[in-house]
Amino acid sequence: MLFSDIASHLKLELVGEDVEIDSMNELSLSSPSQLSFAVHKRYANELNFSKAKAFLITNALIEHLPKGSSYIVCEDVSISMAEATKLFHKKPIEPHLGDAVVGEECYIDSMAKIEKGAVIGSNVTIMAGAYIGTNVVVGSNTVVYPNVTIYRDSVIGSECIIHAGTVIGADGFGFSHTKEGRHIKIYQNGNVIIEDDVEIGANCAIDRAVFNSTIIRRGTKLDNFIHIAHNCDIGEYSIFVAQTGVGGSTKLGRNCVVSGQSAFSDHLEIAPFSTFTARSGVTKSIDKSGGVYSGFPLMNHRDWKRLQVRIAKLNE
Repeated sequence: MLFSDIASHLKLELVGEDVEIDSMNELSLSSPSQLSFAVHKRYANELNFSKAKAFLITNALIEHLPKGSSYIVCEDVSISMAEATKLFHKKPIEPHLGDAVVGEECYIDSMAKIEKGAVIGSNVTIMAGAYIGTNVVVGSNTVVYPNVTIYRDSVIGSECIIHAGTVIGADGFGFSHTKEGRHIKIYQNGNVIIEDDVEIGANCAIDRAVFNSTIIRRGTKLDNFIHIAHNCDIGEYSIFVAQTGVGGSTKLGRNCVVSGQSAFSDHLEIAPFSTFTARSGVTKSIDKSGGVYSGFPLMNHRDWKRLQVRIAKLNE
């Protein structure tokens, strides 16, 4: 797609040379063939060093563009970005693709559906009602229980277990908001990657990324009713207990333990080997490994226990 086609779709003017665009990405991860964007002045330095050649920006950021860039000046970059994502959105099903490739010694129930372009490893079990979408990859020795839905382009590793009712790769919850109060969908054009030896409980939801990938790393174990939002990165060998939710773009290091009904805000960085007791509310990043935390607002677990003692005494 040409950058001029995007400008035409947005009904805005292109400044600079027309370039070929194959996708969109955030500033720090963009390649020369990707369209990127900058909403606030705080991204000025990141903008200056971006490898992208095409940008959606405000007037105030023009001076920070890399030399030779092409750009579109937007009244509201977040709205224009959302409208542009629609141009790169893939159809849910692509019937023109080749038939699915299925490895040896697989059991695939007659009531399971596997779309074209999928690749299934050897000794995979896929039970009744499961849906394996376009271009999905499922590694060897993985078990997919009844009524699991795996959206297109998701990648499931080997030796994984995915329990009934789980949905992998649904759209992340992303919208830009107009001054009039309308909600403009940000199309989620990334995917989900589940690495090897991951077990996912029943009725979990793991959302696909806006750009790039939502990642559940090797050896992680998720209980039932877990929600992992778009662009999260869950460190290897972590454990999540039921009814936990993680906000978009939050990253947890390896071997984190998250107890039931805990919640994480978006865009956080959590150090490895962190432990969170039940109903923890995590709203700030944690940079020290090995801590144990409780409560909301979140605090050191020992401090939380002392606080509970004092609260109990108020009722005496």
